[in-house]
Amino acid sequence: MIQADPPSQTPMLQARGLSKRYGRVVAMDSADFDLMPGEILAVIGDNGAGKSTLVKALCGAVSPDQGSIHLDGQQVHFRSPVEARNAGIETVYQNLALAPALSIADNLFLGREVRAKGPLGTWFRLLDRKGMQALARQRLSELGLLTIQNIGQAVETLSGGQRQGVAIARAAAFGSKVIIMDEPTAALGVKESRKVLDLILDVKRRGLPVILISHNMPHVFEIADRIHVHRLGKRIAVIKPSDYTMSDAVAIMTGARKPD
Repeated sequence: MIQADPPSQTPMLQARGLSKRYGRVVAMDSADFDLMPGEILAVIGDNGAGKSTLVKALCGAVSPDQGSIHLDGQQVHFRSPVEARNAGIETVYQNLALAPALSIADNLFLGREVRAKGPLGTWFRLLDRKGMQALARQRLSELGLLTIQNIGQAVETLSGGQRQGVAIARAAAFGSKVIIMDEPTAALGVKESRKVLDLILDVKRRGLPVILISHNMPHVFEIADRIHVHRLGKRIAVIKPSDYTMSDAVAIMTGARKPD
């Protein structure tokens, strides 16, 4: 069931007719996408469906051969993930992209370090470590990550769930418009997965829309507002969890059932 966008809302992130070829392989075939403000949109699809290429195009990691992308109503052309990040799109990758030997605070500000005020920062390029640690603790507290006592401890000393929390906190701290999460619970146990799902819901309550790429159907149906079903390089359906069962979603995703 392809649902029309609510007339009173403009998608925060929208794509139309995205295509991408790698030789004879068609990774995206006129793919469309709509993320509404303040929602959690799950993206599901079988292996090879092209959902990873779609998401990489949205976050600047891949340049589509054709099609258009609009962010908050304005057309954008991202040439790199840095450009997408500067525009307000933060991505939490499956491998987290953290530096294990660095501290929690250092990881939150990795690539965005804050210099000290005055000549020490301007001329000697010293960092405002106290300021960064204070802001890092504030961001972690906002997301309920109070179990982390020492903001200066190395990330490699944290559990899997805590590391995922640090990556989500970094995205929430700097993402002003959209947060993309790629398989955030794939390598976690039941208890840590529960914590990460709660973190995603906290991000939504702060007003940030979330794109959730996941193969875990129970998690998708628990927290997603809508589900984007990707197959053969394009969007074939957008469904609401309240209107379909997990078996229905899997059947549509694999082609065993045609979208309504």
